[in-house]
Amino acid sequence: MLKNRDLHECHSLYNLMMDPVVFPYVRYKCQSYEQYLFITKHLIVEEEKKTCISRTILNETGHPIGTIDLYDIVNKTGFLATWIGSPYFGKGYNQRAKESFFAELFLEHNIETVFLKIRKQNIRSKKAVEKLQYVKLANEINQQVYKLINNTQQIYDLYQVERLSFLESREQMQHGVAT
Repeated sequence: MLKNRDLHECHSLYNLMMDPVVFPYVRYKCQSYEQYLFITKHLIVEEEKKTCISRTILNETGHPIGTIDLYDIVNKTGFLATWIGSPYFGKGYNQRAKESFFAELFLEHNIETVFLKIRKQNIRSKKAVEKLQYVKLANEINQQVYKLINNTQQIYDLYQVERLSFLESREQMQHGVAT
């Protein structure tokens, strides 16, 4: 469901990203295909430097449908950015991509905390993330980061996923224990 980024999928991803339903919520806004290629090349370089981890989200047939990134990685923490093309909304791809990506981050990359900043008006993303039992609203519990992402005005809610919470949740799910 996830693969390392490469330039061959950029055309498909760019077309999905330009959808007016998706574009306002994309981290790396591009005004041209060439700019999208440049940013993708940059992300590949940043991953080599270990300051980001970027993956392409695939559907069952292996077609690119979105991206998921951990960016601004510092001291085993980073921020999550995810987008999926509108033809794939409501089909469970977002949740499956996050589950797979968190497993990679926490088990293979030694990440401890993942922050998610979601625009307060982005109801679709807030509902999606709140379905995940290991995600915590962090506006109050991590006020320093909350103030940092809202330094001029309060436009984001802050969520966080801790390595231990994710791994405990995963363990419970693998053993059929519901909370």
